[in-house]
Amino acid sequence: MDILTARGLVMTYGTTRALDDVDVTLPAGESLAVMGPSGSGKTTLLHVLAGILRPTSGAVELAGRDLGSMSDATRTVLRRNDFGFVFQSGQLLSELPADENTALPLMLAGQSRAAATARARELLAKLGLAGMEHRRPGELSGGQAQRVAIARALVGSPSVVFADEPTGALDQATGREVLELLTSATRATGAALVVVTHDAGVARWCDRTLAMRDGHVVSEFRAPAGICA
Repeated sequence: MDILTARGLVMTYGTTRALDDVDVTLPAGESLAVMGPSGSGKTTLLHVLAGILRPTSGAVELAGRDLGSMSDATRTVLRRNDFGFVFQSGQLLSELPADENTALPLMLAGQSRAAATARARELLAKLGLAGMEHRRPGELSGGQAQRVAIARALVGSPSVVFADEPTGALDQATGREVLELLTSATRATGAALVVVTHDAGVARWCDRTLAMRDGHVVSEFRAPAGICA
C-alpha cells in the first residue's frame, strides 16, 4: 500500500521551475533515493513531500490525507507525529544530552520527560549507543551523533523518515555504517524512507531511485537486490 503519494508537483520561484510535473509514490516500508546534482530539485522535492513547502500546484497525500488542504498548524503537528528527519549535520541541540535530544519529539507531543527519555534510551541502546545516553553532541563522534539523529527521527514511530544528505559530513567508512543503520532501522519499524543524495553509492542502499535534473524526474529504477553490500 502506498503511504505517500504525490501527483503533478510543480514548484516555481519567479520564472524558475524547481519542480516540473513530478509524480512520486512510496509504499510503506520502502526506501527511496532521490538523486541528482546541485540545483536538480531534489531538496525542494523533499521539502514538498514533507509538507515544509506548499507546491505551486499538484498534491501530496499521506495515507489518503491531503497535505495541501491542511492548515499550517495541522501540518506542523503532522511533521512532528508522522514524519522523522535526519539532516547532514544532525542538527542536534548542543546543550542537551543524547537521550534528551532523542526524546525531544515525544516531549513536544506532550509526553512526560521521564517516559520520553525512557523510550529514547531504549532506542539508543538498539542503535549501539548504550552507555552514551548522557553525552552531549560535542562529546560524540560524527557517526555517533548521526545515530542519535536517527534515533530522534524514529522515536515517535513515524510513517516516513526523510534524510537529506545524511552521510555528507562523514568519512566513507562511517557513512556506510550510518546508511546500513538507517535503512535497516526504518525497515524494522515499517517506516518508509526518502533519502536525498548526489552520491550514487548512497542511492544504492535504497530499494528504488529517482534521478532528477532541472526539476524533472529523468529516470527511475529499482535495485535488483535491495540493499547494497
